[in-house]
Amino acid sequence: MIDRRFFSIFKTSIFLLCTVLINTSAYGHFQMLYTPEMALTRGQATQFTMVFTHPVHGGPHMDMGLPEQFYVVSQRGGEAQPKRTDLLEYVQPIDWLSSQGATQAYTASLPRSVTRSLGDYVFVLQPAPYYESNEDKYIQQFTRVMLNIGGVPGNWSEPMGLPAEIQPLNKPYANWTGGLFRGIVLADGEPVPNAEIEIEYMNHMPDQDANRFSEAAEVELPQDSYGTMTIYANDRGEFSIGLPRAGWWGICALAIGADTEHNGKSLSQDAVLWLQVKDMK
Repeated sequence: MIDRRFFSIFKTSIFLLCTVLINTSAYGHFQMLYTPEMALTRGQATQFTMVFTHPVHGGPHMDMGLPEQFYVVSQRGGEAQPKRTDLLEYVQPIDWLSSQGATQAYTASLPRSVTRSLGDYVFVLQPAPYYESNEDKYIQQFTRVMLNIGGVPGNWSEPMGLPAEIQPLNKPYANWTGGLFRGIVLADGEPVPNAEIEIEYMNHMPDQDANRFSEAAEVELPQDSYGTMTIYANDRGEFSIGLPRAGWWGICALAIGADTEHNGKSLSQDAVLWLQVKDMK
């Protein structure tokens, strides 16, 4: 006769597994493209870390495939011509560590020559589609991070005609705590009416030397609804969000790209834009 304790342990294990699966799919998926500072006084070598994760909870993380594209478009001042530089040669695989084990991620150590001149640098990451088994679909997030050197503005507000994109109406690299950020959701350069948008705070800071997130959270969530905040763009694709705390904020516009199928499965082409917010001191 089988011990009843076995059934109790079995049922508890199944419940916990189901809870993990449900919560994982409920968290916002965000393609991270991280470097410590967006606004720099002078050009310098920069390291980018690429992790597919749930930033407000510091995980769970998802294995990334080799990025399809990684490049930068730079411009010094409003009159200069934008210049595109391919950066795939710098991309290297890493193991991103957590209590659940190692996850496939990537890093790119860029020499000073990439950001040598004053102006704006728009970094674009096009990851390989990721298969989310919990939802039986693929996710591909076109991700942008903007750096500025020396305070000289450039092409930060210019759309790039990506399959999925958030056009900023405020500088993503120069935001004060308590400010307002505005943007337009675009697909192939055209506004997306009523787009669904998720916002998350990077609540566990990346440690680029240890290849892991900090265990300590920056803030305590009063309830799970505060983790991934959802808003909708208006009928012109426009939106605005408040920035109540310093740090990194991720904005993700969901399922706006024209391609909706990959390998016989549903495909969600999303747009991700990262902001950095600073306290006044």
